[in-house]
Amino acid sequence: MKKEEQIKNFDINGVLSKNGNLFALPFTYETANIIVIPVPWDITTSNLAGTSNGPQAILDYSPQIDFYDFDVEDAWKLGIYLLPLNEKWIEQNEKLRPLSDQYIAALESPIESSSNDKRLLEKILHTINEASLELKNDVYKKSSEIIEAGKIPFILGGEHSCPLGLIEALLEKHSSFGILQIDAHADLRNAYEGFTYSHASIFYNAMQLSGISKLVSVGIRDICEEEIKFTKAHKDKIIPFYDHQLKKKMLVGNMNWQKWCIEIVNQLPQKVYISFDIDGLSPELCPDTGTPVPGGLSYNEAIMLLKELILQEKTIIGADLSEVSVGSYPIINQSKEINANIGARILYKLCNLTGRSNHLI
Repeated sequence: MKKEEQIKNFDINGVLSKNGNLFALPFTYETANIIVIPVPWDITTSNLAGTSNGPQAILDYSPQIDFYDFDVEDAWKLGIYLLPLNEKWIEQNEKLRPLSDQYIAALESPIESSSNDKRLLEKILHTINEASLELKNDVYKKSSEIIEAGKIPFILGGEHSCPLGLIEALLEKHSSFGILQIDAHADLRNAYEGFTYSHASIFYNAMQLSGISKLVSVGIRDICEEEIKFTKAHKDKIIPFYDHQLKKKMLVGNMNWQKWCIEIVNQLPQKVYISFDIDGLSPELCPDTGTPVPGGLSYNEAIMLLKELILQEKTIIGADLSEVSVGSYPIINQSKEINANIGARILYKLCNLTGRSNHLI
């Protein structure tokens, strides 16, 4: 069915039946402009597991969202399509997560490991790093296919390590771009806990790639000395807007949030990739995320910042939404419902603004 017919036959005001696509939209891979890759993966998460369940939870909750967008007229007509969840990734995650727990528990134990234990831990670490590399390469391949088809790729995680393959694929298409990172953490650690592709290393790994001209980070409030040193050593490329600095000038200075948004987006080049870790928000909006941190952005502050990209006529070339966690699945309590609700709304807004920035709607 052609896209025009899909739009004509779809009742945006009616009761939606779940059809396996995000927001129960009628589009297919062929008719959508944005293709979302779900990545059910959380084997390097170092605190609370459960982000691997995020893509399914957001998919299941998404039909509850109304389609009208105050900032993008007829936004739903853009065409959003979710690839099917990859059963191989789900099985790998379920197999390796217990090994990861065993490895992390041993690192945190005050008891000296025996030589046999150390060999076992080295084997576990090698297995996890190999699996993470395979996942990265799979994401790269899928992303490249989407880009080759003339569509815009998104990642729906999963832990924050998941988008690296997408970033690599986008660099082959665009050669250079900036990253807007919304996050509680800098994620600039080198192979945190020994995991080469750790959730805490995504931007350390990304900054090793040629073509990332700027990393502009917003909401950072949990950071280690190693990351501070790395940031200072790359001050020409990494521009942090630490949460305490934002809030101080808003409370006792002359900077309101609108001025901050203008200042932040001014640091970015024309082409922008958005990496949205849900823990960049205030923790009551993401109570089950892996590593919640006090402080952070409100929902409306985050949306205002994203909208500033459009006001300054930036082009959004791709995005990821990561670390939305519902712990065990299916959703069984109100706090887990909050995570899926907020995650689905952030994802819809990211898609809509991306469509508008590329003049697709």
